[in-house]
Amino acid sequence: MAPVPHFPIKVGHIDDVQELRKGKPTTIPERFVRDMAERPELSTALSSSPTDIPIVDFSKLVKGSKDEVLQLANACEKWGFFQVINHEIEPSLLESIEKVSKEFFMLPVEEKQKYPMAPGTVQGYGQAFVFSEDQKLDWCNMFALGLEPPFIRNPKLWPTNPAKFSETVDVYSREVRKVCKNLLKYIAMSLGLREDIFEEMFGVAVQAIRMNYYPPCSRPDLVLGLSPHSDGSALTVLQQGKGSSVGLQILKNNRWVPVQPIPTALVINIGDTIEVLTNGKYKSVEHRAVTHKEKDRLSIVTFYAPSYEIEVGPMAELVDESNPCKYRRYNHGDYSRHYVTNKLQGKKTLDFAKIQA
Repeated sequence: MAPVPHFPIKVGHIDDVQELRKGKPTTIPERFVRDMAERPELSTALSSSPTDIPIVDFSKLVKGSKDEVLQLANACEKWGFFQVINHEIEPSLLESIEKVSKEFFMLPVEEKQKYPMAPGTVQGYGQAFVFSEDQKLDWCNMFALGLEPPFIRNPKLWPTNPAKFSETVDVYSREVRKVCKNLLKYIAMSLGLREDIFEEMFGVAVQAIRMNYYPPCSRPDLVLGLSPHSDGSALTVLQQGKGSSVGLQILKNNRWVPVQPIPTALVINIGDTIEVLTNGKYKSVEHRAVTHKEKDRLSIVTFYAPSYEIEVGPMAELVDESNPCKYRRYNHGDYSRHYVTNKLQGKKTLDFAKIQA
């Protein structure tokens, strides 16, 4: 089964942020107000132009461009984030998934709550990664679904409204899965490894999708759309809704810098699993989302990871005297369970895998 907690969880009352927004409150409920150290410095974020993270042209990778493989290697090693253009997913499909996602979030709250995210789980509608009654909440509504392998799907959580929601998610997810498989092939090549090494190692890869909707917030200086974290996946694929505010920020040189996705591009980031497998050569990167006073934001995020059954640890080819083993071997299902049963807290969950000096 998909990872679930083994302990009872009391999360207290969680306000639906879209319902809160309808009242256009000038004061923000206390559970959303961040401690001073966590609050975003919006003056800095707004005055600096969005960061130009590396761009990788997928069509050049397909044609065998060695320069593009080097660009990919640089993006993975120096940034952990990059944008992929010419990725072979039709723009009409990107528009369709965005349309049904937005339509779902615009449904009456009673309709959306037919698909509740149970406390301590990560599928359904609500807020994930909440484990106590006093934990600070994100200014975000989420809707998440397990996709592959079939046993992680929960049919009760797949909505019948919007009418084409399920069909669109399935078609879109098959295309994103192809992109992930291909990118891992080129990432392997960038490391000097066999191109099929990740596909063979991963078995039937786990794939999930999460739609995030961030309504405008009257006090974006007090809240976070999504708490700082790295992803437990191998790769994460983000599609930002057209016309959305600049919300994604990555931690680069100890500064939070905004990222503006290129229209129709996909933003890719390296997850904890690739960091472990590459023995830290390609690192996962802490990121977060901020909100906007007037504009909303929609993002559609796909997580791609190894089968829960496999053992994960640094690949022998990437361990030597100059780069000794930094992470222990572990079962990926155990790590996934650890990840989804802890609140988002920077890269803290990766301590699970680190060899302590």
